[in-house]
This record gives sequence, structure tokens and C-alpha cells, in this order.
Amino acid sequence: METLVIAIFILGYLAITLEHNLKIDKLIPALGMMAVSWAVISLGHLPVFEVNTELLELEESHLDEILLHHLGKTSEILIFLVGAMTIVEIIDYFNGFSTIKDFVRTNSRVRLLWIFSILAFILSAIIDNLTATIVLITILRKIIKTREDRLWFAGLIIIAANAGGAWSPIGDVTTTMLWIGNKVTTLNLIKYLFIPSLLCMVVPVLIASRLPAFKGTIPMVEDDETDKVDQYSRIMLYLGLTAIIFVPIFKTVTHLPPYVGMMLSLAVVATFGELYSNTRISFTSIDHDSEESSHHSPVHRALSGIEMPSILFFLGILMAVAALESLGVLFRFADGLTTTIPMLGTELTGSGTQVSDLVVLIMGVASAVIDNVPLVAASLGMFADPTDSPLWHFIAYSAGTGGSMLIIGSAAGVVAMGMEKINFFWYLKKISLLALIGFLAGAVTFMFMRILL
Repeated sequence: METLVIAIFILGYLAITLEHNLKIDKLIPALGMMAVSWAVISLGHLPVFEVNTELLELEESHLDEILLHHLGKTSEILIFLVGAMTIVEIIDYFNGFSTIKDFVRTNSRVRLLWIFSILAFILSAIIDNLTATIVLITILRKIIKTREDRLWFAGLIIIAANAGGAWSPIGDVTTTMLWIGNKVTTLNLIKYLFIPSLLCMVVPVLIASRLPAFKGTIPMVEDDETDKVDQYSRIMLYLGLTAIIFVPIFKTVTHLPPYVGMMLSLAVVATFGELYSNTRISFTSIDHDSEESSHHSPVHRALSGIEMPSILFFLGILMAVAALESLGVLFRFADGLTTTIPMLGTELTGSGTQVSDLVVLIMGVASAVIDNVPLVAASLGMFADPTDSPLWHFIAYSAGTGGSMLIIGSAAGVVAMGMEKINFFWYLKKISLLALIGFLAGAVTFMFMRILL
């Protein structure tokens, strides 16, 4: 029966990986394999276990208890993501992200490349790499008219956004999972990963800036009158970003789960959103949209705009991985992995178990082909290392930045592919090598920093 659960997971995983070929949204196989896996465990009366992180052994538990345990851990991540997505949607409701366009004051291709790359690196660390990519490509469309020119910029934005999301606890779903799972702390994550992630962005951009595609100037698009930026746009942008940054501080001070701080931040942003919305309506009552606006608050609009398919996908994949973890499959697989793959570099863990750097690098490369969320979710059940072990930092870096090597390897890449209709093979030919060089540059830097710090 245990083999059947593993087979169900593999089939579901393949369906997720081949999402674009099968024309089936990945949330469907994720939810399906979650439900069927737990059904097989229940009907087969399979023993379920919980990993004792202190003794590094499996302890048998009851099915109801183990389900509630994993659902609680998964819900922490989902509620956190819902809060973050809602704040971002409220900012967008007030057209706050158009304020970022004010930072672009040049038509030099090289300068534009550096401006957008730096913005992607910084923004992705605050509002996550997926949202940062959407925001910046939207702005890119308002500035650069020719699609062929935008493709090159979009490719480098993907690399920069994934690099920026790796060093922040709120910058990438996988890093957030490690942070909420108490595998990494904010300050140590930044301490060990900021410089490697920065090099992962800088090295490809430095190489790209010398390519013919970024030589000379570019014709600018005239400002769009529909993108009006008022005082509320700027206030809500800065307020929203500050509220999200406040979450790690709240967790450090109160030691409460991150979703509590995110809910507090959402409450503050939503309060100002409601106040400013009423003010705008009172001054624009003759506008044809005012009647519609008066019936829909920014919070309601924001909640209807969040990506529920992504939330359901995370629910499915995390609970499916939890089924394998509860059976002890991942724990035994990790034990076999660490003994069969030769060591490369120094010891990564602090628990007595040696995990090769090669294992983590392979995870990074694999994340370019398959979704990095289940990879990291699996690693949470495979390794029982203490908080802030170098292993977790390296996993955060590899899973977060490795996806840049293929256009389908990250959420940022997939959304850019959809927005600009980027061809898979165009990206493979033009951008993948730059992403690989950046990934390796950051990985080598991390290995040296791990020894020095």
C-alpha cells in the first residue's frame, strides 16, 4: 500500500510538470493526489509517523492527530500568502505600482537593464518574485514599445526577481515555507544569502549589458493618461510595502507565527484603504465609475483578485508531500541519499548527518524542470537539521534561483512567458546560460561565505 501512495505521488508530480502539455491546471493533480494519498493511508490502515527532530527518529502517531498537525502547518503558509496577496491587490487598487515608473528617467538600454534588474531584486524581496515580475513587466510595456526589445528585459527581470526572492523570508514561496517552518531566521537568511543572491543577479546582468541587444538607446512610449498617479497611490505603495516588511520584525519581537503579523499588517493597510477610498469617491462623485466604486471596497476588490488557484495548489502539494512524510518515506529516502551521493565541499548539516553540496545543487537544477514548491516541501520532511543550519540556507538559495535556468522553472518565468508570449526555446537559447552562470556564481560564493562566517 505504501508503494501505491508513492506511485500516486509520482503520477501527480508528472501531471504537474507536464501542465502545459496536458492543458490541465496544476492545481487539479495536486488536489487529486493529496486526497487519494490520504484515502489510501486511511483505507489501508497504514501506520503514520512524526519525525522527532531531537532524536532523529520516527514516532508513531494517530491519523487524526497527524492530519491536524500537517493541516495546521500548511494553513499557516496559506493564510500568510492570502494576507500578502491581499495587501498587494490593495496597492494595485490605488494604482500604487505606477509610482515606480517615476524611477525610470533614461532611454539607454544598459541603464534601463540595470534599473529594472535592481527594482526586480528589491521588489521581489518585499512583495515576492511572482508579483514583482508582473508589476515590472506591466511597467516595461508602458516604457518600451517593441516586443522584441521587451523579451530581453523580461528574461533578465526573471533572473533578478528569483535572485531577490531567495534572500528574503517573504520573497519566495519556498523561502517562506522554510521560514514559517522554523528552518531559517530572518537575520541569518539575509546574512548568508544576500551576497550570493546579489551576485546571482549582478553577474548575468553584467554579461548581458555587453550584448548587442542592450547597446544604444530605445524609443520611449508616451505616458498613458489612464495611469494617473495621485497622492493616495504613493501613500498606499509605501504603506503596503512597509506593512509587509514589518511582518518579520513582528515575528522576531513577539515570537508569534508570521501569519499573525501579516493579518495585523493587512488590517492596517485595509483601514487606510477604506478611508482613502471614501475620500476619493467623495471628490469624484461625477465620475462614471463612482457608483460602482461605492459598492465595492478596496478590501473586497482585493480579496476577489487574489490567486485562489495558487492557494489551492499549495494546499494540495503540501498535504500530498505530508502524506509521504508521515509514512516515513522521505526520511528514509534522505538517509539513503546522503550515503550514496559522494561528498562535495564541507559538511552542510549540524545534526551529525552529512549532506553533500552536490545534493543541493542537483535540487537547484531540478527546480528548473519541476516545481520548486514540492522540492522544498519534500526537503522539510527529508532532513531534520536545526534552525539556521547551512543546509537550509543553501536549499533556500538553490530552490529559489535554480528555476531561472528554464522559462517554466519558476512562477516568475511562467507569468512572464504568459504576459509576453516568450518562446521556451528562445529563452533556452538567449537567457538560460546567463541564469546558469549567475546560479553557479552565487552557489560558489555561498560555499566560501559558509566557511568564513
